[in-house]
Amino acid sequence: MSKVLELSDKGHSVSVEALTVAYPHDDRLLIALQGVALEVQRGELVCVVGASGSGKSTLLNVLAGLERPTRGRAHVHGHVALMFQEAALLPWLTAAGNVELALELRGIKRSERKAIADELLHRVHLDGFERRRPHELSGGMRQRVALARALAQDADVLLMDEPFAALDAITRDLLHQELERLWRETGLTILFVTHNAREAVRLGDRVLVFTSRPGRVAHEVRVDLPRPRSLDSPELAVIAGRITDRLKHEMARTSDG
Repeated sequence: MSKVLELSDKGHSVSVEALTVAYPHDDRLLIALQGVALEVQRGELVCVVGASGSGKSTLLNVLAGLERPTRGRAHVHGHVALMFQEAALLPWLTAAGNVELALELRGIKRSERKAIADELLHRVHLDGFERRRPHELSGGMRQRVALARALAQDADVLLMDEPFAALDAITRDLLHQELERLWRETGLTILFVTHNAREAVRLGDRVLVFTSRPGRVAHEVRVDLPRPRSLDSPELAVIAGRITDRLKHEMARTSDG
């Protein structure tokens, strides 16, 4: 999914101002997001954490142009690619074919697409699996293909909606390393949604903690730990623990209300 939106402040890749999204639900409006404000600098990796139903996915859908705001504004400067929890690969195409399709949609010539797709799959360490179809790949491999497909879109901003949530811990940690490596190499701006505080601290320059529905930014946590980071790091665990406590507080506040 690719979309170009203009942003007046060239220092920001993502800017959200007073964003509210509401849906009709029975005889009333269900408010998913209310008054959300945030900014992401160009080249930053920012994680968003929140409980289920806090509007995290809705935020990404608005930024990707898949949903419209009820009120407020959401801007992305440059091209956008969106990665989901499921790889959403076309099952009748090979790994390379799925990546080549993204290149074709960009208008890349047929004679050039195979070499570019193979190079992108090489970057996510899938050499030798170019001709495999999705059902022949593990869950982690399918997400690597999805990441290569996102890179094929020549995106400036990568929106990631819990892309590693369904994977086992070891595979997830390996993909954390791959994502961080690609982020450093490409200069991408990444907005990464997760419900896992440790994952957020492992990856993010900053972590934005969302309230329960209606979602908004309740806290911002800057992560100053040196990279690369380990999920087993005591320092990481302390920060993740504080974020988890804040999430519990937000959930309890909503329940009490």
